[in-house]
Amino acid sequence: MIIRTTISKFGVDIRLTFERWTHIIENHNDLAGMQDYVMDAVSNPDEIRDGDYGEYIAISKLNRKDYLVVPYQENGNDGFITTAFITDDKNWIEKKAIIWK
Repeated sequence: MIIRTTISKFGVDIRLTFERWTHIIENHNDLAGMQDYVMDAVSNPDEIRDGDYGEYIAISKLNRKDYLVVPYQENGNDGFITTAFITDDKNWIEKKAIIWK
């Protein structure tokens, strides 16, 4: 079941399903209550990086040290969020190629 949709920087409809949101908050409970931030990271990121498995990684800076990371897939005119998490590991982020900034 789709619970939210947004449009990526590349003009693709990106959906967040109930199953994926449940996965996110069960594995990253610090994101409970942050669904708006997750959706905004996809539609209005600070940058987009290349993932290891063909996905895009939307990055939004939350504060001086923390980043919201939202990997998502785009397939033609449709896409979906796969997961989301918060990290302070800037080195991990910088290892990924920049696609959009």
